[in-house]
Amino acid sequence: MKAAWYERKGSAREVLQIGERPDPTPAAGEVRVRIHRSAVNPSDTKQRGGARGNVVMPFPFVIPHQDGAGVIDAVGDGVDASRIGERVWVYEATLGRHGGTAAQLTTVPAHKAVRLPEGADFDAGACMGIPAMTAHRSVMADGPVSGKTVLVQGGAGAVGYYAVQIAALEGARVIATVSRDEQAQRARDAGAHEVINYKTEDVAARLKAITGEAAGVDRVVEVAFGANLATNIAVLRTNGVIASYASDAVPDPQIPFWPMLAKDLTARFVLVYAMSRQAHDEAAHWITAALQRGALKHQFYRRYTLDDIAAAHEATESMSHVGKVILEIA
Repeated sequence: MKAAWYERKGSAREVLQIGERPDPTPAAGEVRVRIHRSAVNPSDTKQRGGARGNVVMPFPFVIPHQDGAGVIDAVGDGVDASRIGERVWVYEATLGRHGGTAAQLTTVPAHKAVRLPEGADFDAGACMGIPAMTAHRSVMADGPVSGKTVLVQGGAGAVGYYAVQIAALEGARVIATVSRDEQAQRARDAGAHEVINYKTEDVAARLKAITGEAAGVDRVVEVAFGANLATNIAVLRTNGVIASYASDAVPDPQIPFWPMLAKDLTARFVLVYAMSRQAHDEAAHWITAALQRGALKHQFYRRYTLDDIAAAHEATESMSHVGKVILEIA
C-alpha cells in the first residue's frame, strides 16, 4: 500500500516520507479499512513535531492521522464478515498504535470503525473523530442542555463549530465567541444565536447585556481554559460548568479557588483519547444519528493528495484558515 510515515520527530518537510509499505492484516477484533479521506488534526501535527518535549518515537515508524473515512475490506477473527463493504468513519487510529489513516489501508478495533450513513460523504466522515466526539463530550457530559444557555468559546474552530451545532440541536441557547468576521458567519451558520468578537468586544459585558445582568450562562465549552478563566467565572451562573479541551496560551493556569467555590462551579477537562468507552459510544451514536438525518454541517479548508501531506500539515499548523484540512487518498 502507499502510505506516509515518519521515523523521527521534527518538522513536516524534514521527517515525513511517502512510499510503499506492506498491507496491514486485521487482528482478532479488528477491521481493515481502505481509506478514502484522511483528516489532519492539530494533535497529529503536534505528535509528529514533538510538542511539549515529546520527542521519543513510540514505534520505529508512525503512519500519522487519527481520523479518516473509507470502506471495510477485511475483518479479523470475531468480527462479522457482513461488515466487509461497509462505509465507515474511523477514529483514534494511532492511539497506542503505529498505523494511522495517512495510508491506503489501516486497521483499527472494530468499534472504532463506525457506520457512515448513506448521504454522508467521506469528507464529512473524516471530520467526525476528534472534533465531533470532543464537542459532544464537552456539551453533553454534564446532562441535557435543553433550555440552558451555552457559551462556546471559539465557535468557528474545529471543535467549537460542532459544539455550537450539538448544543443548538439539543435545544440550548448558544452564544459563540470568534476573532474575525469570517468566523462570525460560520458560527451563525452552525446555529449560534448570538456571536461576540472577543478581539473587539468585552465578552463579559456583552454576555451580561445578552443574558441580563443577573442571568449569565449555564455551560461553557472552552478552547483556552487559562486565558478565559476569569471571564468564564464572571459570566457563569451558580452550579455552572466549564468543559475545556485545550489551554495552549496559558498551559499551566492557576485555579482561583474561592471565586469558583462561591458559585459551586465545575471544571471538566475533556481529552477524547482518555474518554471512557461509554463516552465514545454515546458520541458515536449521537453523531451517526445526526449524520443519518443530515443535521450536521461541516467546514473544509482544502483537500490535499497524500503526496502533499507535508503541505497539509503546514496548513494545519498555520492556524490562518477556517475549516478542516483533508487528504484525498487515491
